[in-house]
Amino acid sequence: MEEKKSSGIGFFEKYLTLWVILCMVAGVLIGRFLPGIPAFLGKFEYANVSIPIAILIWLMIYPMMLKVDFQSIKNVGKNPKGLFVTWVTNWLIKPFTMFGIAWLFFFVIFKTLIPADLAKDYLAGAILLGAAPCTAMVFVWSHLTKGNAAYTVVQVATNDLIILVAFTPIVALLLGIGGVKIPWDTLLLSVGLFVVIPLVGGMLTRNSVIKKRGMEYFEKRFLPKFSNVTIVGLLLTLVIIFSFQGKVILENPLHIVLIAVPLVIQTFLIFFIAYGASKLLKLPHDIAAPAGMIGASNFFELSVAVAISLFGTSSPAALATIVGVLTEVPVMLILVRIANRTTHWFPEPKK
Repeated sequence: MEEKKSSGIGFFEKYLTLWVILCMVAGVLIGRFLPGIPAFLGKFEYANVSIPIAILIWLMIYPMMLKVDFQSIKNVGKNPKGLFVTWVTNWLIKPFTMFGIAWLFFFVIFKTLIPADLAKDYLAGAILLGAAPCTAMVFVWSHLTKGNAAYTVVQVATNDLIILVAFTPIVALLLGIGGVKIPWDTLLLSVGLFVVIPLVGGMLTRNSVIKKRGMEYFEKRFLPKFSNVTIVGLLLTLVIIFSFQGKVILENPLHIVLIAVPLVIQTFLIFFIAYGASKLLKLPHDIAAPAGMIGASNFFELSVAVAISLFGTSSPAALATIVGVLTEVPVMLILVRIANRTTHWFPEPKK
């Protein structure tokens, strides 16, 4: 009974869309009726980075980095096909299809509904989502699809290392194509603050705790202490962001739906690209499913953090990344069901 209770997607994660909606409402109400609060918080900035939000973002990202076992990278060569699918999908396909789909909808299909200046900002937010494939939540999706846990760790660990070198140039390239001015200093600072520091901190903490207390203590006693820290940090961040976004949302409520359309289409497309490639390569389902999930899902915490750093808490670009959070869980749960109903497409894993 206890095992069943502790497995799968947690209570907060399961209803993440509901919590995001409640935070959106709370933030908008604060911005509308208590404007002094966002005005006060807006005073604490350094290099366009909000200090209060930076602290909350560290609370989001650090616990996820604790889960990444970089020792697993030594197993990369045992079954490289699944890793190639993940790497190619995440870094050579996903950012560019996100750009293309978002541009098509924001500048062509929704041209009469979204002003050009807002369309450019929404495109920037979509680019940030597309260039940040998921990390920690993949462990949840992998578990729900009975994925190979050890292999998923390798996928996530190598993906995090690629983020360090690929995220900044890809974002800069696509923002430039989209006509957005690139503040290189802020972009590099954001990657340093919200990827490098939490990654190194998580690695050092993980190694230190395991060395002193052992792996069993780390997994069963230490990690659970942080189980809800990420979600709480995310929700508090969203309240602050939506307090800044209140005017944009109240003036353009339809835009939430319009932003969600290309993001949802992109999610399904990327999943089936990776999942279909895994089928063609005859990979077992327990490798194929996580490969599809890691590309389809987004490292939305990083996207939100960089959007805030680059464009500010009240920017439409930050709003676009938050819509990604809004759609993430329900769409991914649909993909989990699809994956679980198509296990017969794949060969049985080797014993």
